[in-house]
Amino acid sequence: MTDDRTVEPEAPRKKRRRVRSKPEERYREFVQKAVELFAEVGFDAGTRELAQRLNVTQPLLYRYFPSKEDLIAAVYKEIYLDRWKPEWEAMLADESVPILARYQAFYEDYTSTIFTDEWLRIYLFAGLRGVDINRRYIINVEERILHPMARSVRRTLGIDDSVPINPQEVELFWTLHGGIFYHGVRKHVYDLPCPVDTSQMIANGLKAFIEGAPRVIQPWLHKQQE
Repeated sequence: MTDDRTVEPEAPRKKRRRVRSKPEERYREFVQKAVELFAEVGFDAGTRELAQRLNVTQPLLYRYFPSKEDLIAAVYKEIYLDRWKPEWEAMLADESVPILARYQAFYEDYTSTIFTDEWLRIYLFAGLRGVDINRRYIINVEERILHPMARSVRRTLGIDDSVPINPQEVELFWTLHGGIFYHGVRKHVYDLPCPVDTSQMIANGLKAFIEGAPRVIQPWLHKQQE
């Protein structure tokens, strides 16, 4: 008995064309993967490990980032520069809003931006490794956040704010800023419970600071003006 079924010839298969990412899309992918890598293992990780995670060759990676320093600079821009909001400075300078209210609004928005695993872990890893990210960011914070805050407190006290900000004032405001920052470190880096929510923590810290800071600042400024 014969099988009279006929087999249709198989249609030729079309070759799948590999869709290539646009250079800007690939660049973004590389930077985001570098952010994840550095946040996970720190800056001892190299371009070889990044290439492996991306499943690309190192020569291809070098076309976008000729050196590791170039890659770190791209990560710095992604995490710190691109997430910096110009409206923060306007928020701090708006004296139509009471000082406690505008500081509260600023720090709530600021912490919602930086209180992420990748932001905080990269910041700490950079400090341990001696990468220049921290120095650049600290200068930015001092000039664009702490100095304007110090001047607004002076104006609230009725003190001439044209006198240069002195180092003791800067350190006092770093105490406030650093305390708020460390709440995020405890929560996102050490994975410790923070029984007081971020908004309430900020409110408590600001109230204590604004009520106590004038008594500390006034003697410095009066002496400076003599």
